[in-house]
Amino acid sequence: VQLQASGGGLVQAGGSLRLSCAAPGSIFSSNVMAWYRQAPGKLREGVAGITSGGSTNYADSVKGRFTISRDNAKNTVYLQMNSLKPEDTGVYYCAVEGKYWGQGTQVTVSS
Repeated sequence: VQLQASGGGLVQAGGSLRLSCAAPGSIFSSNVMAWYRQAPGKLREGVAGITSGGSTNYADSVKGRFTISRDNAKNTVYLQMNSLKPEDTGVYYCAVEGKYWGQGTQVTVSS
């Protein structure tokens, strides 16, 4: 299963980025979708998740700054990241929770 993540880049602290991840419709509609990230030298950590019904959860470190959403018609999950901080730097991965991983997209926040 191929998950296509996009939208990473280099941004200054306080800026915004929106990540997108498309998945095959056969697995997208009924599964929890999630974003994870891995900073240099650190373990991968969960950032946000969203159920098929739209319920969301967030890591404490991103609450109030990041918003996860999904467009079931486009089989796409998004991560809107605002007020970015240097500590948000890392490789961001989308996932079909517990099943499949996408390739990562690099997010770099400069101070």
